Amino acid sequence: MDVVRPGPNGRDVAHILLAHPPGRDSHDTPAAIEARMRHIAASLGPLVGAHDVIARLDGRLRFIGGRVLLKFGGSRYGLRLSTHRGWIDLISRQGLAVLILGLDPLPQSTAPGCLGSYLDAARAADRLLFGLACTP
Repeated sequence: MDVVRPGPNGRDVAHILLAHPPGRDSHDTPAAIEARMRHIAASLGPLVGAHDVIARLDGRLRFIGGRVLLKFGGSRYGLRLSTHRGWIDLISRQGLAVLILGLDPLPQSTAPGCLGSYLDAARAADRLLFGLACTP
């Protein structure tokens, strides 16, 4: 999920939220989902908690044919992100986006109004990891 929010200086900053959907079977336990998300975090670079200095993840955002890809370390492939023109333009101008990785499941159908509750609860429980995904 991608969003645009004001940063500390009042300028808009692109955000990327990665979260796993709830499990569909008995193998998708909360512990298994967290392990998958931690594996993804490790492949993206040094993601840190809310109270740490956020690391730059250079080269993680790539433009391919008018689309933005989030690249994972050690992989030829990337995750295709939003096609929302304003969001893409913002990344193009600034060359970065705040990457937020949730360790707890989040339904894909979550209403925008409920997203804040997920983020608030996850942040309070130290269940979010952050990085600054940058273009090369």
